Amino acid sequence: MTDAGSRIGQAFEWISAGILLAAVAAGGAYADELPMFRKGIWEFSRTIESGAGKSQTMTSRKCVSPTDDMRAQNARLAKSGCTFSPYARSANQYTMSAKCHVMGISSDTTTVVSFESDSAYRVTVAGVTDGEKTKEVMIAKRVGDC
Repeated sequence: MTDAGSRIGQAFEWISAGILLAAVAAGGAYADELPMFRKGIWEFSRTIESGAGKSQTMTSRKCVSPTDDMRAQNARLAKSGCTFSPYARSANQYTMSAKCHVMGISSDTTTVVSFESDSAYRVTVAGVTDGEKTKEVMIAKRVGDC
């Protein structure tokens, strides 16, 4: 991968990770529309696909209150220059778009959040980062108490 490609990849990972979190808990007026998540040990499985047809899957576990964690991440993204559209809700799915310019990289994404329960959700982020198509899917589930 070239230096520019590596830089785009790093910026996309940072932006998309934040958008995944922010998508679920975009503070302010939108927070009342979204279900709350239970604090506990959560397993997060993220699969990132690049325009080159490559994909990478990462899994992590963390003791967290996802709602609180997501609100903090959203605040950091907003300070970094990201803007978010209001949610459009259909049944258990929430769709929003985001525009970010971070580390010299521009990203324009659409996020779909599917809520299963207060212990499980799925987020799909698709978009274009500096001209390259990107897609990420995160499946999150609570696996126990802290």
